Amino acid sequence: MRVVVTGASGNVGTSVVCRLAANPEVHSIVGVCRRPPAVIPSKVTWHAADVGVDPLAPVVAGADAVIHLAWQIQPSHDEAQLARTNVVGTRRVVDAVVAAGVPTLLYASSIGTYAPGPKDRPVDEAWPATGVPGSLYSAHKVAVERLLDSVAAGVPGLRIVKLRKALVFKAGAATGIARLFLPRWLPTSALGRRGVPLLPVFDRLALQVVHTDDAALAYERALLTEVSGAVNIAADGVLRAPDLADALAARPVPVPFPALRAAVALSWRARVQPVAAGWVDLAAGVPLMDTGRARRELGWEAARHARATLDDLLGGFARRSGLPTAPLHPPPGGELLPLEPTVALTDPVQPWVK
Repeated sequence: MRVVVTGASGNVGTSVVCRLAANPEVHSIVGVCRRPPAVIPSKVTWHAADVGVDPLAPVVAGADAVIHLAWQIQPSHDEAQLARTNVVGTRRVVDAVVAAGVPTLLYASSIGTYAPGPKDRPVDEAWPATGVPGSLYSAHKVAVERLLDSVAAGVPGLRIVKLRKALVFKAGAATGIARLFLPRWLPTSALGRRGVPLLPVFDRLALQVVHTDDAALAYERALLTEVSGAVNIAADGVLRAPDLADALAARPVPVPFPALRAAVALSWRARVQPVAAGWVDLAAGVPLMDTGRARRELGWEAARHARATLDDLLGGFARRSGLPTAPLHPPPGGELLPLEPTVALTDPVQPWVK
């Protein structure tokens, strides 16, 4: 099996590539990213490409499957740039897949696709996928899913799987996640060393997460089964205000949602921090996801609980951990983790070498 992975050097991509490299059914992997890393894992060929502008037909030709992970969250002030990668880029990947006759496309969808919903019970994949108003990230995810639904209806031979994942964390992505969501003036090591005294919280704060290696397992299972359509992916457990405060050793401080949103919007416009107010809308709006379909049809179950996943990320913050790829490389003095999964595999992953 020949598999093409876009966004292969990122948080999810590195774990997916490692997972597939260990699978005997996968004979070759093409890792597509803008800045290929110097390390070359077993079975992998790197291909430098920007999905928003570069030719993709030669990359996907002859593939048995394409796993589309490429996505941009920053620069959050450049909406045209984000749309070029996220929406136009996905359209170009899909067009190349259809033109090449690739039979399987796995897409990195998100909990952010869902309309606002309950925080006291989980919902399945039938919940409306119309997004959360105010969130550009959500709007892009909705636009892509509508595109994929249209393509699926018009190309019967193409199997499309939309993995709707919760927040995806691992220690090795700590540096990359910090660059996306934390201000440069905040010492990320303080987050991992329980050095945050106060934590602003609001009524609907309830988060689902999944460890990146568990997400990679879901992609592997989806690749090797006949499932199609949307599948929810999240770890067991929900992180609410007391859980987050305990993990950070912080005192939770209730803040009215409108005030918190206004503060985030103002500080983002002033470029004090990189998170737009739409991310606060997203956190408050998205429902809790039921993962029953993933368990039944993929035989998938997360190895790590939500709290263990958060603790792994916080440990990565404490060590300023990263991986040897452009999006995830740690700053000077940070810890460079081996680029291999931390979950047990049937076949051991071969080491990544220079």
